[in-house]
Amino acid sequence: MGFADQMRSMFGGKRRLKVDAPVSVPVSRSELLRAEPPKPEVRNGPQFPRFHAMATDQLDRKRLDRFGAVRMKLRNAFTPSQPVADRQMFAGRSEVLTSMIRSIEDQRLHLVLYGERGIGKTSLLHMLSEAAREARYIVFYSSCGAASNFEETFRAAAEEIPVLFHSGFSPTNTNAERGSSLSDLLPEKGFSPRQLADMCAKLIGTRVLIILDEFDRAVSETFRRDVSELMKFLSDRSVRVQLIIAGVATDLVELLEHTPSIRRNLLAVRVPLMNDEEILSLVANGERSSGLVFEPGARDAVVAVANGSPYIASLLCHHAGLIALDASRLIVNADDAAGAVKQALIEFESRIAKPAVTQVGRLLEEGGGPALATIAGVALRGGGDFDLADLQAATPEGEFTNYKRLVEKLAAENVILERCDDEYRKGYAFIEEGVRHYLWFLGAQAEARPASKAQRANTA
Repeated sequence: MGFADQMRSMFGGKRRLKVDAPVSVPVSRSELLRAEPPKPEVRNGPQFPRFHAMATDQLDRKRLDRFGAVRMKLRNAFTPSQPVADRQMFAGRSEVLTSMIRSIEDQRLHLVLYGERGIGKTSLLHMLSEAAREARYIVFYSSCGAASNFEETFRAAAEEIPVLFHSGFSPTNTNAERGSSLSDLLPEKGFSPRQLADMCAKLIGTRVLIILDEFDRAVSETFRRDVSELMKFLSDRSVRVQLIIAGVATDLVELLEHTPSIRRNLLAVRVPLMNDEEILSLVANGERSSGLVFEPGARDAVVAVANGSPYIASLLCHHAGLIALDASRLIVNADDAAGAVKQALIEFESRIAKPAVTQVGRLLEEGGGPALATIAGVALRGGGDFDLADLQAATPEGEFTNYKRLVEKLAAENVILERCDDEYRKGYAFIEEGVRHYLWFLGAQAEARPASKAQRANTA
């Protein structure tokens, strides 16, 4: 099924995806429809834009209405710019999380979590951290940056481990009583991975997880090598400390240096795209939390455009909910979802360079819209890169030769696409990451308009 067929089936067709569990909302549908819209402020001239809530997260009393209350709940129900931190809002991925826990608890492995941006790695780490703390693990979380170095990162981790758990100190020891940590036992002028592992080998009575998120942002090869060596030393001595590394990558080797010597000591987990049921679960969680109700057409549109991405699904639900609330409705319909696509498209366009926007505009004028949308969708589902076999599987019948010719031409001219035949990626990739989202949403917007009109005509 090509891009256009997929979108038409979602926005205008009769296909409806089934939600496993009914969505519970705080009020009945009839009450939602009878809800009083907010009374506009009376003033001379057009109404001046205002914030809906105070900085204290309380509603502005001058704008107090049930729609304002739902708006505040919506902000926490769908958070596209932030990872999920509330277990009640975590959707799908149970099998992945179970595998992570078992590898840590039963096999004593280190973990490497990788995948494309926005796939939900940090949300998984938050859920894992919560589960580990419930089991009395000491959990240290750090988000890496370009300047991350070994000593600073792991000295901070050692500060989270009380010296009370060091076998060389009794509970009545002065250092233990005054709350000293393992960082107090480290040399002041630097330490090696072996020295840190030697100290951690004396831990008793607890277990420690050290989580290094956004590891791909660390540019220092020395830092990456030292982390790999620390993993090896900790595993060789069965130390009660395990590392969890996460970052944007297409495979394990791209993210972590010197993997051959430590592969048997770790589990590499590529975070997969969500399936349709998991995306629907994400929508249902947001409905329960916010009090909004998404009609079947809106849910189907979210599933189709999300293309397996929890980030895109959350972004669309957030915008669609706001559009419905702005219209004084607590029911989100397919038109709201189409409006959310338009709003998201504006955001994605603002994030890519002007030359890329110009190139895309020229290609669209030449009639390449459907092909570009299909190519973008294939790249999104492939984690950023794709080959001709991936493209052929998603191309409408009879169009593959034309689509292949377009891909090869764009890559040869270095226009939005590039060849990427190396050890990390395969075939082709977009030169600028944001362009694939931009093209995908352009295609979704083009297909949503006629479908939306057809739906209104059928309703009439």
